[in-house]
Amino acid sequence: MIRLRLRWLTAAVVSAMAATIVVEAQRQATAQEMSTAEHDVPLLSDVLEVTAGMTIADVGAGMGAMSIVFAKRLAPAGRVFSTDLSESAVRVLRDAVTREGVSNMTVIQGAPSSTNLPDACCDAIFMRDVYHHIVDVAAFNRSLLVALKPGGRLAIIDFEPRKGSKLPEGVNPNRGGHGVTPAIVQQEVSAAGLKFDRAIAHWPPGSTDFFLVLFRR
Repeated sequence: MIRLRLRWLTAAVVSAMAATIVVEAQRQATAQEMSTAEHDVPLLSDVLEVTAGMTIADVGAGMGAMSIVFAKRLAPAGRVFSTDLSESAVRVLRDAVTREGVSNMTVIQGAPSSTNLPDACCDAIFMRDVYHHIVDVAAFNRSLLVALKPGGRLAIIDFEPRKGSKLPEGVNPNRGGHGVTPAIVQQEVSAAGLKFDRAIAHWPPGSTDFFLVLFRR
């Protein structure tokens, strides 16, 4: 009986330690995302020409760090739409709205072929580390076009395929692996009706992680 109790106590302690490790890892990941967002958002604001009172959208927002920093930056008159595809990601975003107290941030669940943003709602839209996963490219890009106001800006932030990397399921083989090239982004988004503005080879400036391609409606 004593041995059984000791085993139970040991298992409980191990389980509690594992839960603590997971929580701490999540906390550190969130802190790192927020630090990155606080660095990148002012730079992206300049590229997208974001000013007070504007409405922007973070499409494929993940944990929502960029959305939160933008919402605080644009408060009180500006507005942020924050979208993601999965229900679990949407729950994370809604929890972030409550936790951070950002009343000017609206969470929307997207779809594989549409942002599900309202028509002509945005002065600017950005997608970070998302575009290379889009399967129904033509339909999705049309939804980006429709969501922008006349003169609105779109920034696609992504990375080029690594040699030998695995192509994500369902995406066009023209990607050449996990990622997408700036040339393909320019071609596909332009085909939807948006006007190519410029490409920035290293984003954020000085980094080699991503590139940025800017479009206008």
